[in-house]
Amino acid sequence: MVRSAGVLLWRRRDGEVEVLIGHMGGPFWACKDDGGWSLPKGEHGREEEPSAAARREFEEELGLPLPAGDLVPLGDVRASSGKVLTAWAVEGDLDVDAVRPGTFPLEWPPRSGRVQEFPEIDRAAWVTVDVARSKLVKGQVPLLDRLLATLG
Repeated sequence: MVRSAGVLLWRRRDGEVEVLIGHMGGPFWACKDDGGWSLPKGEHGREEEPSAAARREFEEELGLPLPAGDLVPLGDVRASSGKVLTAWAVEGDLDVDAVRPGTFPLEWPPRSGRVQEFPEIDRAAWVTVDVARSKLVKGQVPLLDRLLATLG
């Protein structure tokens, strides 16, 4: 089973909870908006502590360190691919204009033999929880309700 870990960064603005999400990079997601966003996350091996992987992946995907704060567990969700994502919430803030995403290699076009680098995410945004419900990939939406439940 493939496992990944991530962080749902959140803040309050004008009395509403906002979450930081990133639009997934690469050619598959280029024209997809609704359902094409994710919290910063990535795969990890059995030997790596999931919370450490979540912190590492946040920095790799955004090019910025995770703001200081307590990791609040949000539990696991399963993607349609079968991958299990373990997530935490952290209250904090960061400037999305400062995001400098990492990249990943991908053979593109398929079977061309040509490997290109694509950004992990091509943009990041602060959105309300209601907006995030339509933007996030389906498997991550339950994390929003878990976040709201922890906030009371």
